[in-house]
Amino acid sequence: MNTKKISNELRVEILKMIHRAQSGHPGGSLSAIDLLTCIYFAKDSQGLPFLNHNPKDPNFLERDYLILSKGHCSPALYAVLGEAGFFPKSEWENFRKISSRLQGHPVRKIPGVEMTTGSLGQGLSVACGLAAGKRDKKVYAIIGDGELEEGQIWEAIMSAAQFKLNNLITIVDRNHLQIDGETKEVMNSSPLQEKLESFNWRVYRIRDGHNHDEIIETLERADKEKEKSDKPAFVIAETVKGKGVSFMEGKASWHGSPPSDEELDVAIKELATSP
Repeated sequence: MNTKKISNELRVEILKMIHRAQSGHPGGSLSAIDLLTCIYFAKDSQGLPFLNHNPKDPNFLERDYLILSKGHCSPALYAVLGEAGFFPKSEWENFRKISSRLQGHPVRKIPGVEMTTGSLGQGLSVACGLAAGKRDKKVYAIIGDGELEEGQIWEAIMSAAQFKLNNLITIVDRNHLQIDGETKEVMNSSPLQEKLESFNWRVYRIRDGHNHDEIIETLERADKEKEKSDKPAFVIAETVKGKGVSFMEGKASWHGSPPSDEELDVAIKELATSP
């Protein structure tokens, strides 16, 4: 399966969703879509999916779990869930409409959504609870870069290490931007790896969070190495806010701004020629 092709196609759908609604968060959705695509559609070297899921039976007991803690980037999650078949793709057209279940932040009534998220900082705590209660299952938590500033995140980081949740894989979409600008200026979390290691986590780095080979290799390492460690895993994925659209890349102004008609056309043309 060509996951790179899927993620580029889903970038277009993300932008279309936000454009139709004239509301939403394109920057962080585009920075996270490669990570989500690999988790849902890629397989490891043994041919096994990273996330055991079943769109025909979303709540089956043997599933793994994914929490999108940065819930404002719901278009990325809705894109992969629709592509995977959890609900009809036609529902993308109703994003943020008052009658739609695909609202600006994910809610549990949507098939495939494990937690209603949006209040930043809460998702990792719920992921810890799931990991503690489902120790034979993998639990992924995807958090935002600015979200690292939330105190509850660090309480959860302490808790996960204390209770030896080695089935928990936390991924930070480290695009170095948030609504107010650069994270290093708002509240610098560096040196992040050293801090996490001091909290007794296994830490992995993805130097290019849009390189699918590197994402897949790192996810497999994080999963396999839990067999010889009782520490939880934290993946620092270096990403670019607005990735794939030249005029959005690396700009905090696209945190929560929808594209115009002309901007959407330019973005779609760029993505059509993207390798």
